[in-house]
Amino acid sequence: MNLAPAAGPLVDVHAHFLHKRCGRSDWADRNASRLAAGARIGITVHLASILGSFGHSSPTYFPSPEDVSAGNEAMRAIVRTHPGLVGGYVTVNPNYTDHALAEIERGLAEGMVGVKLAASRRASDALLDPVAALAAERGVPVLQHVWQRRVREVPNQEISDALDLGELAARHGGAHFILAHIGGGGDWAHSLRALASVPNVWVDLSGSGVDRGMLELCLECVGAERLLWGTDLTMDTGWAKLRALETMGLDDEALEGIRWKTAARLFRLSL
Repeated sequence: MNLAPAAGPLVDVHAHFLHKRCGRSDWADRNASRLAAGARIGITVHLASILGSFGHSSPTYFPSPEDVSAGNEAMRAIVRTHPGLVGGYVTVNPNYTDHALAEIERGLAEGMVGVKLAASRRASDALLDPVAALAAERGVPVLQHVWQRRVREVPNQEISDALDLGELAARHGGAHFILAHIGGGGDWAHSLRALASVPNVWVDLSGSGVDRGMLELCLECVGAERLLWGTDLTMDTGWAKLRALETMGLDDEALEGIRWKTAARLFRLSL
């Protein structure tokens, strides 16, 4: 049964796959189940990343260069195996500047379509400037892992919120940034209000939360034209947001923009 609420393409801008170095013996089964669930929802393109070894041999949000490279190679292999169905982000740890830039160049040369910044350095830090500048030069979006309002430090990561990402976006007006998982926990109202006047940051709707008022405030603060549909790890809540969006009185153009048209433009997808 196809669970998609409307016909037409559907792009998931925030997906993850596993690989053999993640410490799980069922990694291939989990990848297959994601694709199967996506087919039921109606996903036509999964835009995905692999975060190093997902904590198996270095911290998930501070992956070693070796784990970053291994994860990116595994991501490229998945893209090659599922051409057209899966697109890939190049994951980088910006604390290793030369390695990060080299990974981006290699990934883009092999067909990757975006950059994934884990919580390895606060988004406002100048150390991210070379990554942002290269992404702007190459015309690919940057997906930044965030917490929806940073109130404390978190071990093994430098967590960012919308204010931090806004600082980076202001320094790189020619770059396109995506604030990850507005439903991923924390104070989403804080994030949305902080982004209202930051035109080069888009909001991805993924995450495990589907709170009352969340989608309404998304539309109020950033508008349908800066919303991107996604799932992250919990695909059921992504489907729930699709159902909710369909009942909110959006016109066809706005709903299609959230479902796929804006993503197709940002990632230069042929759909």
